[in-house]
Amino acid sequence: MSVARKNYEGVVVATPVTVPYTRNSEQPVQWWIGKALRALCDEAGIPKNQIDGLSLASFTLAPDSPVAMTQHLGLELRWLDGISLGGASSVVGLRRAARAVQAGDAGIVACIGADINRPGAFRDLVTSFSRFAQDGAYPYGGAGPNASFAMLTDYYMRAYGATEKDFGKLAISQRENALSNPNALFKKPLTMDEYLNSRPIADPLRLFDCVMPCSGAEAYLVMHEDTAKELGLDYAHLLGAIERHNAFQEDEIQTRGGWQVDIDELWDMSGLRHDDIDVVQTYDDYPVISMMQFEDLGFCSKGEGPEFVRRHSFTTDGTFPHNTSGGQLSTGQAGAAGGHLGTVEAIRQVLGSTVGRQVKDARAGLVSGFGMINYDRGLCSAAAILAKERA
Repeated sequence: MSVARKNYEGVVVATPVTVPYTRNSEQPVQWWIGKALRALCDEAGIPKNQIDGLSLASFTLAPDSPVAMTQHLGLELRWLDGISLGGASSVVGLRRAARAVQAGDAGIVACIGADINRPGAFRDLVTSFSRFAQDGAYPYGGAGPNASFAMLTDYYMRAYGATEKDFGKLAISQRENALSNPNALFKKPLTMDEYLNSRPIADPLRLFDCVMPCSGAEAYLVMHEDTAKELGLDYAHLLGAIERHNAFQEDEIQTRGGWQVDIDELWDMSGLRHDDIDVVQTYDDYPVISMMQFEDLGFCSKGEGPEFVRRHSFTTDGTFPHNTSGGQLSTGQAGAAGGHLGTVEAIRQVLGSTVGRQVKDARAGLVSGFGMINYDRGLCSAAAILAKERA
């Protein structure tokens, strides 16, 4: 029996922070998490002992666990959550932190995503990422996500008529957005010729279809609106949030995600409709996944993603501002922090406090997450709607 979710009235998000990305890190991930926590406290003007909840996402935390971080950081908490859902971690963490605030289980929750990259570290991660990947890809030299997403991309192109130029348009737009973001690692404009002539990685994927692993951290605070007012913080309202895992098991290969199951509930909960959304931040480890999200979030019908891309522009001053920080494709993929990148950017845009180029009159934003690719599909999907004012 399906039970409708309650809304998130009274819950707000504040103090979006970024620990600037680097390609590699000599510091352990615990250092990055600590830097993010310090930035949250500085932005909120509070001591760390006022934070009584923590949502933490990281692929590179071992041998520590989230509870070990409470000792490292000197935090005494009454609510703790470790989110291991890859690119869906931020939105899922936000949703669950909001429920903790609503229930009175926590007053102020720090949501942090952080990971590091070192030479050889990504190889070590992907070789043990999942049993499906080990059995289905690794024995054939296809370790890591590139081979899986190449298969998804190829299938989507044959099914719906998407072209390399369609995916290139998304990558190029995100690169243009990244040029104004001081935290983005890619600072050179990208042309269609450069995109199309970049070296092949896993057919049909080319170099600029693939995110670059890096090190970094993203974070924000979740609390009740009354708390934010008492602290004098600017904040955004959480109007709705959904998560779903292992949806559409019957599909031969993934062309849709769990957003499609719950999207009507998300829109009804928020009180908004598609035309009310000023900025959209999709999880973008590969362009095909952003195109899939355009469809499953209801901006166009299934299979209409290619035409949707062709008739829109995706820069901060475009007809459909998308991944306005540059997204992971041009900012970098700092592991689980990559899932937090879109949430942090959505908060900044609706608050008018972006570190890059601001979308004019942005008041409402949608952020979606996608994670845990096995062999032929990603298992986790989530989405949230944030707004400066309640609908």
